[in-house]
Amino acid sequence: MKVVVKQAIFTIIKLLTMKNHYLLILVLLSNFIFGQNKQFLYEYKFIPDSTNKADIKREIMVLNIQKDRSEYYSSVRYESDSTQYAAYQKGINSMPPGNPLVNEWVTKYPNSNQLVHTVMLMSDKYKVKQDVELNWKLTNEFSKILNYNVQKATTEFGGRKWTAWFTKDIPIQDGPYKFKGLPGLILKIEDSNKSHVWELKGIRSNQEPFVYPDLNNYRIIQLNYNQFVKKFKDYRQDPTADLVGQIPDQHDWTGKWRTSAEIIKEMNTEALERLAKDNNLIEINLLK
Repeated sequence: MKVVVKQAIFTIIKLLTMKNHYLLILVLLSNFIFGQNKQFLYEYKFIPDSTNKADIKREIMVLNIQKDRSEYYSSVRYESDSTQYAAYQKGINSMPPGNPLVNEWVTKYPNSNQLVHTVMLMSDKYKVKQDVELNWKLTNEFSKILNYNVQKATTEFGGRKWTAWFTKDIPIQDGPYKFKGLPGLILKIEDSNKSHVWELKGIRSNQEPFVYPDLNNYRIIQLNYNQFVKKFKDYRQDPTADLVGQIPDQHDWTGKWRTSAEIIKEMNTEALERLAKDNNLIEINLLK
């Protein structure tokens, strides 16, 4: 690492003795500073229920930039899964600490429109391959976020209109969730109703190669986007359809005997009540 630093400094000093090389110097500095693994921490504020706009949820989300990909996930979910994984390695079956509000991941790849959206539906994990190409419109509006110069851009995605503020000071064409493709990192993005708002709150280095802890406690199903849309809509109508035949007749905690059908029916009623209050999705077009 010290050799790399010395070489970078030597190159910069040499360039300083030349004329008309300011742009090259900036590019070199940017690549040197942001070439290593970085974690960008966003506060994600969202309103799950459009009929209760006063109920604003918050979660710290991580955009983990690696050389070959980026990973977007909940910091609470990551800490929970990491703790459980460490316990499992020791032969301990522990309950997950914390209560993550966001149970989805997005993996994006540089120079590609393809991404993988990992979604939890009931007891299964779905890995959805999707091509996302955003048509950004840059404006001449500028501001500052965390001391970075930012520029405004707009786009439409998932049935919503979005406003983003990005900075060329961080030459990473990425952002939270599925948003990417601007000439710099997205520091803030929100929809026109402010139902979903991400804003950068911090940056930290991550020297170790990133591997998300795999608890291997869910069935993994791989789908393309069209297959997922059908599955998602079916799930919203009948959340427990895939549980039929998987839950045996049993005594509940009070000692009462209950059939599989009774248990699943109760689970389905509870799930439908929960989903009814989750009606303000990021990609609102999925509910149409």
